Amino acid sequence: MFAKTISEAQRKADNLKVKLEQRNAHTEIFKYCKAELLANNYFHSVFESNKGLFQRIRDLSLYNEDGNRLIEFVFNKDPVLIINNYQTKSEKDEHIGFCNILKGLCGMFRNPESHEPKISWEVTEQDALEILSMISYCHRRLDSVQKIR
Repeated sequence: MFAKTISEAQRKADNLKVKLEQRNAHTEIFKYCKAELLANNYFHSVFESNKGLFQRIRDLSLYNEDGNRLIEFVFNKDPVLIINNYQTKSEKDEHIGFCNILKGLCGMFRNPESHEPKISWEVTEQDALEILSMISYCHRRLDSVQKIR
């Protein structure tokens, strides 16, 4: 449901912020969770946070691409960035899984928002919390990423 007043938008923003803080969400998430972004049913907070995640990957990899092209180049079988030691089969499987999570975030929560009007793609508070938690998890994994080429 859309906020009808500035105070209602602020209450929604404060409520989401408190819940994210209780979940110990990554600090990168809070760059994008501002009242003006949350006033439209959490749509823009999810969209902007997702864009921020991909910007961080660009910054870490120094590769200026976007979406799946970025993810494929940076995390493919000859990766630029690795999230673990990338030596054992399990570590490589985990790395590929992380790559798939990123592709999923792009395909499910970023691309539809780029092409659909917000009235066609409702994001509830629960949805926003869960999506932002996934993005927060990805930021945490990026905290210890290693650039290997």
